Amino acid sequence: MTFTPEKLLFAAFLAFLLSITNSYSQSENEKINNLIEQKRDFNKKNKNSIVYKIQLYNGNEAQAYKIKQNFNAAFPEYTTKIIYKSPEWKTQVGDYNTRIEADRILNIIKAKFSGAIVLEDKI
Repeated sequence: MTFTPEKLLFAAFLAFLLSITNSYSQSENEKINNLIEQKRDFNKKNKNSIVYKIQLYNGNEAQAYKIKQNFNAAFPEYTTKIIYKSPEWKTQVGDYNTRIEADRILNIIKAKFSGAIVLEDKI
């Protein structure tokens, strides 16, 4: 097989086009990866996702703190919070990512806190 100047020129042109295409493809991949990383950063800074909480009590302040104290004594491995949303105080447990996770913990808690319920909340 002999290579004529036209064939060599055509082969060089093809190689040039392939390198441009490959370079363009890598550049686009970098842009896409950059956008994905920007979206992750945005989501971390601007949380507006749904979490699930277990509510132990909803009512007056003194009782909310008493329920929290009793719960912490019975279940020290879980984090409790007191939240005030006018006009009531709420004693809540955790921020769970899935409803299933919250329901599993609820089943454990219900043995001592039968009125506990799972709530959906936006953070």
